Amino acid sequence: MQLPFPVTQDPDHQSLEKGRLLFAGETEFVKGVVAMSGLPDPDRMEVCFAGRSNVGKSSLINALTGRKGLARASNTPGRTQEINFFTAGESHYLVDLPGYGYANAPVPVVEKWQRLLKQYLSGRQTLRRAFVLIDARHGAKKVDEEILSLLDSAAVTFQVVLTKADKVKEKEREKVLDQVRNALSKHPAAFPELVVTSSEKGWGIPTLRSIITDLT
Repeated sequence: MQLPFPVTQDPDHQSLEKGRLLFAGETEFVKGVVAMSGLPDPDRMEVCFAGRSNVGKSSLINALTGRKGLARASNTPGRTQEINFFTAGESHYLVDLPGYGYANAPVPVVEKWQRLLKQYLSGRQTLRRAFVLIDARHGAKKVDEEILSLLDSAAVTFQVVLTKADKVKEKEREKVLDQVRNALSKHPAAFPELVVTSSEKGWGIPTLRSIITDLT
């Protein structure tokens, strides 16, 4: 039976409050990692965020944490090829994976990034979920298929988060949701619910906080 991939329902008050409290705590940049040997100790639960370049990943992380300048976007390939770790309270890491999809990135840079990403996804026992960001204006692209297949092969549960939902009208947004659902039906590691967000408007941010907080 094909999963319908509904949009996640609003959490109850208790779950919302847990999420608010987690992200109201101390949040800070820990380090940028370019090799597995540089990973911080796996002493807390972590979630990671992946998405093609300019999908709004930095804006989403900043909205989650309430810190505008915490995650910084870069449009320069090669400057973004690090795995960046941030703390969320005393219990979580938020992990910002390098943006993918640069057509003009040097081949060695892309290959190095892919190796590091595969090693991280396959070998990080404290990783509870990957959030794959997809632009609500464009839907799932061929380049997204590569990361989704990689998550399948690494047996890492991933959940799709639509970004910039305020930039499209509701009718168009429904078309994109259907296209994303169709794409996800081919991926066994996909979590069967979607999150619709707008970092600018704050849509879906409390829901995403609650999802992260409730992971065990």
